[in-house]
Amino acid sequence: MQTNATLRGVRLSAQKGRLVADLIRGMPVDKALNLLAFCPKKGARILKKVLESAIANAEHNEGADIDELKITTIYIDKATTLKRFTARAKGRGNVIGKQTCHIRVVVGDGNDK
Repeated sequence: MQTNATLRGVRLSAQKGRLVADLIRGMPVDKALNLLAFCPKKGARILKKVLESAIANAEHNEGADIDELKITTIYIDKATTLKRFTARAKGRGNVIGKQTCHIRVVVGDGNDK
């Protein structure tokens, strides 16, 4: 049994999100939530909410036991970039790219492949 939760278009760069995702990949959900609660990064707050959503989906839709759940897969993909401009010398402009990402968390009980 596997259940997922997806968050799309988050204002977080994929590289910074992957740093936090690597910390919790493969962990039981209770340990992962504990680690994310005390991690000082912005991505930790966002990933914690997505993980809680995946746990709630597993409990409500599949009737899973929360104590047996662990994070089977977690990945963060790059999404569209918001393009903003700032003024530069001699009437020119520079592009500022505000990165976004898609987050997908899959939790399961580890019984099936």
